[in-house]
Amino acid sequence: MSKIWLITGSARGLGRDIVEAALAAGDEVLATARDPGRLDDLKPIYGDRLRTFALDVTDMRAAEAAVEAAVAAFGRLDVLVNNAGFGYMAPFEQASEAEFRAQIDTNFYGVVNLTRAALPVMRKQRAGHIINVSSVGGRVSTPGMSAYQAAKWAVGGFTEVVAKEAAPFGVKLIALEPGGMRTDWGHTARGHAPALLPDYEPSVGAIQRLLQQYVGNEAGDPAKVAKVIVDLSRRESLPAHLLLGSDAQYVFGLAEAERRQDAEAWAEVTTSTDFDEVDLSVLGKLRSE
Repeated sequence: MSKIWLITGSARGLGRDIVEAALAAGDEVLATARDPGRLDDLKPIYGDRLRTFALDVTDMRAAEAAVEAAVAAFGRLDVLVNNAGFGYMAPFEQASEAEFRAQIDTNFYGVVNLTRAALPVMRKQRAGHIINVSSVGGRVSTPGMSAYQAAKWAVGGFTEVVAKEAAPFGVKLIALEPGGMRTDWGHTARGHAPALLPDYEPSVGAIQRLLQQYVGNEAGDPAKVAKVIVDLSRRESLPAHLLLGSDAQYVFGLAEAERRQDAEAWAEVTTSTDFDEVDLSVLGKLRSE
């Protein structure tokens, strides 16, 4: 049976690839974007299987209207892909409050808004997939990306919690954590960087220089990522998190090794704050449920 999709951030990059992959699989799509007119070239190819909708994901009422439009057009909603997002590179000290908040609002609250709107529909259906496009940046820390990565860390935790809440009624959630992809994300991130204060040259400056070499040579193929997402929409069992790309796997491995090393080095301090007698058996029950 074909699937009904709602995809955010569909006008370009990975979002557009997901739209095309879902349509190529025979599914029906409500593609949303701030400028949905950029998808008009696909309409003659796919006809009524593609509908578009102007959406600012930071607007809760607009999120609700988008879900209503998908259900009105196609009768149900099977797959929500929260893909809309962007990042600007700047030291936290040099990022304005407005710039910082805009990244949190889009990258995190956009996910929250669409999930809040879609979940009641999927709960009544007793089925559905919510696929949140996070980033390996939601598992690691990169100088210059405080707002973007704070939002992506939040997306990972939010996804994992709601996945456990929704599992009893058949709704599945996953946080995808890709590394670099050959979209225009890197150009956007670098293009808004301020002139660095000298004290940030060793940290943020080093990352800027790395990106100059990496942008355009990223490991990730967005078309292949889109095909993985279509495959995930057909699966009954999903991991809470899924890294995508050898670069994501590599940097995540480095970060995890550092965390394990720190945990072991500080284990005595960690346990020093306990009462003398502690029973942790109840926590084992929580993990098994």
